Amino acid sequence: MTDGGQTTGTERSGALIDGDDAELDRGPFQQWVADSISSPERVYRAMFYVAAIFFLFTTLFPFYWLLMVALTPEGQLQDILFTPNGFNPGAFVEVFQVIPFHRYMFNSFVIALGSTIVVLVVGSLAGYAFGRLRFRGRTPLMLLVLIISFFPPAAFFIPLNDLFNTQFFFLEPITGDGTLYNTPFAMVTPLSAIFMPLAIFILTTFYSQIPDGLEDAARVEGTTRLGALFRVIIPLSAPGVATAGVLTFIAVYNEFFFSFLMTDGQPQNWAPILEGILAYQGQYEVLYHLMAAASIIGVIPVAILVIVAQEKIVSGLTAGALKE
Repeated sequence: MTDGGQTTGTERSGALIDGDDAELDRGPFQQWVADSISSPERVYRAMFYVAAIFFLFTTLFPFYWLLMVALTPEGQLQDILFTPNGFNPGAFVEVFQVIPFHRYMFNSFVIALGSTIVVLVVGSLAGYAFGRLRFRGRTPLMLLVLIISFFPPAAFFIPLNDLFNTQFFFLEPITGDGTLYNTPFAMVTPLSAIFMPLAIFILTTFYSQIPDGLEDAARVEGTTRLGALFRVIIPLSAPGVATAGVLTFIAVYNEFFFSFLMTDGQPQNWAPILEGILAYQGQYEVLYHLMAAASIIGVIPVAILVIVAQEKIVSGLTAGALKE
């Protein structure tokens, strides 16, 4: 208590010493909280480390476990804890000996590359129209494109499967039986349509930011609108084009639904990498170590692509986030 409005000497020894905070009997967490109140940067730093550790654990641990399974010899998987039960790096070679896994990877690469080309070409034309032309109904049409992008892929499967299994006489010189089933077109066509809205949205954002004077200067030199698009607009929007292309390639390369249902699973019939991984599952045994090794090998092309194009992807995804 106070004596005439003044704090007594005994009470001062328990709360304040010479006007500064006293060294209270605090636990480590209480001391950290007290220090954080005076220095909020400690809280921000702690939140960053917690989020980073959580992200790294949830994303990298599955690959670590795949590596443990791949390196463990067949028949010894039951004793795995956090280290492989044995050491068998030959699984990464055996995956190509048991089945033609390289053919499955080639099929996925071609399908993803073909879909990316279609998406970029058509998406660039649509992005130019939405981003640089003024016409009636532009906003509702753009909204309709974005709404379609949220439709579940399963909604398109039955009509597309029926269409791709229908024989057309003009396709017989190309596919043999006149159908698109077991051809890359059965996957490139629907996957391009599914991932097209995202590319259109990204490219529209970038194309609308190009000053009109640059395009007008190109047209004064005699080029057409299409020429200005490919000679001026697209080169100046390289981060956006790279972002749309890389995201489409990765999404198609990892796609499951149409890749699983549009072929019979045979590598000569353009079955993708997913079918190759599942091919190690037989009627009486499942070669888990080969499935794990094949999964790791299948990720390598996408990882290389992301590492090479990471600068373009980051600049493309953050473009427009800041305005001076």
